Amino acid sequence: MRELKMKSKYENMKIIYNRSKIGWYWAPLFVSFWFLLFYLVAVSSFHRMPRLKTTQDELQQPGQFIGERAENTLLRLSKIGPKVVGSAANEQVAVQFLLSEITDIIDGARTDLYNIEKDVQIASGNYLLWSMVNVYQSVQNVVVKLSPKNATSEAALLINTHFDSVPGSSGAGDAGMMCVIMLEVLRVITKYETPLTYSVVFLFNGAEENPLQGSHAFITQHPWAQNVKAVMNLDSAGSGGREILFQSGPDNPWLMKYYGKNIVHPFASTIGEELFQNGFVPSETDFRVFRDFGNIPGLDMAQVLNGYVYHTKYDRFNLIPRRTYQLTGDNILALVKALANAEELENPSKYAEGHMIFFDVLGWFFVYYPESTGEIINISVCVVVCATIVGYIWIMSSSTGMFRRRIWAKFGILTALQVAGVGLGIGLVLSIAMFLDAVNLPMSWFAQNWMLFGLYFCPMLFGMGIVPAIYFSRTKEHGLPLGYGIQLLMHSHCLILTVVTVVMISYSIRSAFVIMLCIAFYTLSVIINMVTRAHKTNFLWLIPHCLCQVLPFMFYTYCCYAFYVVFVPMQGRECNTNPEILMGFFTALMVILFAPFLVPLLCLFRKSKTIISMFGVCTLLFIIFAATPIAFPYAEKTAPQRFFAVHTARTFHNADRASTVNHTDSGYFVVPVDRRPHTLDDILFDNTNYSKAEPIDCDSEIMCGYPIYSSRWLNAVDNSYFVPGPEPNKDYLPTLSIIDKSSSSAKNIKFTLEISGPDHTSIFIQPVNGTTLVDWTFTKEPLEQNVKPPYYVYWSYALDPTPLQFSMEFEHENDNWSGDTFKIAIMGHRTHHDMYVDEEFREFLATFPPWAHVSSWIGSYNSWQL
Repeated sequence: MRELKMKSKYENMKIIYNRSKIGWYWAPLFVSFWFLLFYLVAVSSFHRMPRLKTTQDELQQPGQFIGERAENTLLRLSKIGPKVVGSAANEQVAVQFLLSEITDIIDGARTDLYNIEKDVQIASGNYLLWSMVNVYQSVQNVVVKLSPKNATSEAALLINTHFDSVPGSSGAGDAGMMCVIMLEVLRVITKYETPLTYSVVFLFNGAEENPLQGSHAFITQHPWAQNVKAVMNLDSAGSGGREILFQSGPDNPWLMKYYGKNIVHPFASTIGEELFQNGFVPSETDFRVFRDFGNIPGLDMAQVLNGYVYHTKYDRFNLIPRRTYQLTGDNILALVKALANAEELENPSKYAEGHMIFFDVLGWFFVYYPESTGEIINISVCVVVCATIVGYIWIMSSSTGMFRRRIWAKFGILTALQVAGVGLGIGLVLSIAMFLDAVNLPMSWFAQNWMLFGLYFCPMLFGMGIVPAIYFSRTKEHGLPLGYGIQLLMHSHCLILTVVTVVMISYSIRSAFVIMLCIAFYTLSVIINMVTRAHKTNFLWLIPHCLCQVLPFMFYTYCCYAFYVVFVPMQGRECNTNPEILMGFFTALMVILFAPFLVPLLCLFRKSKTIISMFGVCTLLFIIFAATPIAFPYAEKTAPQRFFAVHTARTFHNADRASTVNHTDSGYFVVPVDRRPHTLDDILFDNTNYSKAEPIDCDSEIMCGYPIYSSRWLNAVDNSYFVPGPEPNKDYLPTLSIIDKSSSSAKNIKFTLEISGPDHTSIFIQPVNGTTLVDWTFTKEPLEQNVKPPYYVYWSYALDPTPLQFSMEFEHENDNWSGDTFKIAIMGHRTHHDMYVDEEFREFLATFPPWAHVSSWIGSYNSWQL
């Protein structure tokens, strides 16, 4: 009997220590399976959209959103062309178009159920945006208020978008698409018997691109604004596609509850919200104005597909996927109906406390729960993870006959190896990112997204795989069985992620749910294997392990793909930071989540080191590709490089109080927008008549003598340059007049100035010679917040061209006022008058290659010392 037991134990140990491996030729199939899962499930789920409904569908099912009608409306709206604030297209044609559409909707509405009011608001004001004083004059908003008959409450829901566009763009996607969505939602609600508890205000604001002026005008001045309790802001960072919920709140978790219950096609994540709110997205929307100046919560949503055409001439009607209208329309209609009947809308402050954790799973369904519940879930999962790992090691000790301290020692070694592997992968990724930027080869993935795989996925996979592969290859005759060793290695990574989760919980980072899901599914597979005793076998444990990795793999690769869709095009308008770091670091994070429980499985195949080394070889090949035309980052129409070009006349006045001219010149001011500012140098300046002018001393002239158009250009000054050329038409030049100059004390002096010029003008004011600006006509926030001079005032007008008149009071450190008090630079921009563009400027623009997109107009720079 004893001999039989010994024999049985011997056979059991023989099975346990069997180190047989799978044939190497199965490895490509294993890797291919996960690639196919990504392309066939994750990518297709991201692009899945509903069928476009037509007017025939309306006859069969009244009361639904009709995408075909919205599409036809956008076609007519986009034919207006660019709608820049101050242009006739924006202030007359677009406004009349909207009023005509609204009138038609009112004519077909159920006026027995609703009161429908429309208004054209004309407003002026100023406020601090970023470090810029944003001054607007006579901008227009088209507003519609829909109220149920016999309403018992004055509370209202605000739906906002904008109809203006940037210079040179028809704005079909940004945000004409959202305008027609709102029009169709208004039509459906008013035409059919839609129960509403509260009023709904539809705001078509006419000055968002200026930036964010129309929303400020409404929320601070319109009489309907005082009853608005929540907002749905609709915008675009691309050309159609699914609209992502960028952010909600602030606080007010009830909003996310209604989103989750009523959204038809969800696309939202706490990750995106935290990225947006922490400045990773180089953009702002009207949502900020409603939040900061109206103190109202809401939902901030934007379409993000094909961000390459955002703010370019390629933002056209024909590029928007037809099914987009139906997808977004279904969502907005459902949300408006839900929020307009939400009891919380009466007094949102009662329900304001708390945050929500939320995310969609491949667009299939939506998960949301309170932050407090999330903390409980996260902590519970972390506890289960630790208990499972301890239990596994306990059982393994009993099964193998090894001392537990020896197993714990092996676990410690494997943990160190896993840390080393992850560290190696991250180190390779960051090294490649910094190297490519240092040798002026960034953004090779901009048009060729597949480059991201070789540059950043492969080095992470190589680093995480090669370290354990070498270790296991050198421990064939001693230590743990291979299957146990690989499982312990994955346990160690799970434990590392658990520690990271605990740290994120302690800092109240809601995105901790992402890591929690990773360790939860892995722990589930471990528990299944322990219960079924499959973990003792050579390969049977792989079945529950791989099955439990399918959903997390699809979820993380879906999130990764969505990140690239949103952020890759954004790098085409960001010049100050290294985009390789962002892409590389995010890729590394995603690989750490979806790959650590798959890459170690490659060690089960014969020739595992060779297989894993292929990822390293792939990395080297892709680095070589990055230096060749294969990976040229730009493509005509689909992925253009962005530039601004301003035909400029410059006048610099002497510091002699007589306003005599010191220097004049003219030419073309060129602003590269992304991280590759020198791609055109050979094309523009080799074998041509053009050359870069010597830069002006930035200490002597405000903004280095460049005609700044917006605050975003401030970040691009270092890469900008001036190309000498003929004078542009000078009929539009701004003028400066001193209306009054007085002194209230020996140390104070007050100037009253008047400035006239085109409808987009930048004004910079720099106190000099020991003077300080202590008061002025505009908002006092820059002075109270100690904004660093020069003070930036952005002035625009829509209907009323009355000159801007304002006062400034300066204080000197003593009563000796010899010398100048301040410098002032005025930069005028005529952004929507093509008739003034001369032939020489057109010839200069023609030298830009087809893959370059140039936003161009006429401008000026004038400086004085007073």
